[in-house]
Amino acid sequence: MIVLPLIERKRDGGRLAPDEWRALAEAYAAGAVPDYQMAALLMAIYFRGLDREEIGALTDAMLRSGAALDLSHLRVGRVDKHSTGGVGDKVSLVLAPIVAALGVAVPMMSGRGLGHTGGTLDKLESIPGFRTDLSLADAARQVEALGCALIGQTGEIAPADRRMYALRDVTGTVEAIPLIAASIMSKKLAEGLTGLVLDVKRGSGAFLPELDRGLELARTMIALGADHGCPTVALITAMDRPLGRACGNALEVEESVLALRGEGPDDLMTVTYALGAEMLLLGGACDTREAAHAAMRAVVADGRAAAKLAEIVEAQGGNPGVVEDPAVLPQAPVTRVWRAPRAGVVARIEPRAVGRGIIDLGGGRRTVADAVDPAVGFVITARPGDRVAAGAPLATIHARDEAGVEAGRAALEAAVRIADEAPPPLPLVSHRVTASGVEVLSPDPA
Repeated sequence: MIVLPLIERKRDGGRLAPDEWRALAEAYAAGAVPDYQMAALLMAIYFRGLDREEIGALTDAMLRSGAALDLSHLRVGRVDKHSTGGVGDKVSLVLAPIVAALGVAVPMMSGRGLGHTGGTLDKLESIPGFRTDLSLADAARQVEALGCALIGQTGEIAPADRRMYALRDVTGTVEAIPLIAASIMSKKLAEGLTGLVLDVKRGSGAFLPELDRGLELARTMIALGADHGCPTVALITAMDRPLGRACGNALEVEESVLALRGEGPDDLMTVTYALGAEMLLLGGACDTREAAHAAMRAVVADGRAAAKLAEIVEAQGGNPGVVEDPAVLPQAPVTRVWRAPRAGVVARIEPRAVGRGIIDLGGGRRTVADAVDPAVGFVITARPGDRVAAGAPLATIHARDEAGVEAGRAALEAAVRIADEAPPPLPLVSHRVTASGVEVLSPDPA
């Protein structure tokens, strides 16, 4: 396939036809298109965009470049959730076992860290022995048996997207709405879902910080879902500060386990329950949001949600003892408390600076081939709006060595601002978007 004319046409603001997208995806998945040419096309898309027909064609092309998960024989709803990425966002690890424990099938396909954000697969693989590389056949059997599988994008599923996803991370093209929408929906539609819930982040730590761009992305993905018979709902949630306290792979798994025991931070549980309610409604397990919230709290309180996570971990080769004792997770050799440099109010905890700090510690990637240290990261106990005294403990750095501690200190100094007063943070869950329109759930502070 000759790709140069396609790059030139998109560079100059032209459009590609559906058959060209299909041929391109097949050729790239087969290794017949070099990464440097695909990188050039991705950058052209970043600057020139894609129209509605092109986004649909690219989504279909990536979807049809591989196989799909067939769960049509199941008599229950099949619903997944996807987040556009954040710092401290371990919602998937808490949400999947809760929803599965309530009778909805959750074939959850996740990704690795992208840019400054963490990845669900990297978090899961910090559990000793845990395998995310299940085949489609194995994933289908596990969903049938347990109601949930937590898997990565194998070579069978949208292989063209799998290669593009990794390339976007290292070529500065992550934030393009057409690429985000097509990437997410090609994978989700391959799961054979009867419903999909999207967690679209906004705020300084999101890939798309502005509300209007988040709404545009939500509408784009909802339309793609409708085109394929998959009802899709999106919630707009806050990423102007890290979600929860733990930031870093194993640390976030530990916090997720505590959340499933009923000890989760309030902000994490608010977002989890909001998304879970939408999943339970789409999956037909509950008739009202109130009933969904009550059911989720019940399976956390009586231990069913934690037990479901243990079942999933064991089925995927991991040590289920992590649910009883998170100390089986990798532990950083060095920890240091970071303290407030002055008295005042915590005015900001900048997620991007925290995310970059995790990468500096070794807990994220700068290149596709980088290994990830699962043990490093931060536990940030301070929250925006907290009044603190000089020298008060605000966070703990988990590092591999003293050089990592210094990198962690530098990251926290850049991320945390203490002032005489603090602006109000964004509402945790601000908008609900469906095919019918946008509903404001919580208005922004004045």
